[in-house]
Amino acid sequence: MKRSWILLLAVCMLFTGCGRKAAKINSLDDLEGKTIGVQMKTTGDIYASDIKDAKTKRFNKGVDAVKALRKGVVDAVMIDDAPARVFAAQYNDVKILEEPYAKEEYGIAVNKEETGLRDKINEALEKLEQNGTLASIQQAWLQEGEQKTAYRWQKKKHSGGKLVMVTNAEFPPYESKDNKGNVVGIDVDIMKAICDQLDMDLEVNDTAFDSILANVERKMADVGVAGMTITEERRKQVDFTDPYTTATQVVIVRK
Repeated sequence: MKRSWILLLAVCMLFTGCGRKAAKINSLDDLEGKTIGVQMKTTGDIYASDIKDAKTKRFNKGVDAVKALRKGVVDAVMIDDAPARVFAAQYNDVKILEEPYAKEEYGIAVNKEETGLRDKINEALEKLEQNGTLASIQQAWLQEGEQKTAYRWQKKKHSGGKLVMVTNAEFPPYESKDNKGNVVGIDVDIMKAICDQLDMDLEVNDTAFDSILANVERKMADVGVAGMTITEERRKQVDFTDPYTTATQVVIVRK
């Protein structure tokens, strides 16, 4: 009898993901009391923590949260819409809920003492918006499926020094690594265009997302660009440029 019970328990564990029944989520209201995967220190992390009785499980990479969702470790993943679309296209067993959770604005983080640099970047962003460069970069990556670069340097040599950008290359299509290990994406292309305007070379360094603001605050990097939402909490550490795009926070669930 004991052996039969053990066998039954093993079968149940096999088909329910270690005894955990998969939660069916059809709307944002269904998130209450569920386990939600997020990328650590992102706005998704903040929003998920506010959901009633929900448990937040944090990951260093957004893709790791999605993989945990597919295995049944979490019930949903909260993340920005652009990477969500990438993951939904990559994995056919997950989907994005139709109802968005929140809308937000992305900005470039700059050290609070570097007001001159912030103002120059804002001027460059305004020009790039007016001449259509920002729109063309985002269209190439978001709608046309660009994988390498949507911006070509206008100047082969720059005389204004080097601008060091720190990012986290785990947030496609804003930043990821190509098959050669180079960081590519919307944010990199936008910074290339900005550096052309500033007559500066660009150096891109990859780090953990939750280290980006500290790098800028300690002047280990000039700017932090990582699909980063402008929030009052983050403004305590750094300044932000004018927003360069808007994004939507969404929820990924199993089909």
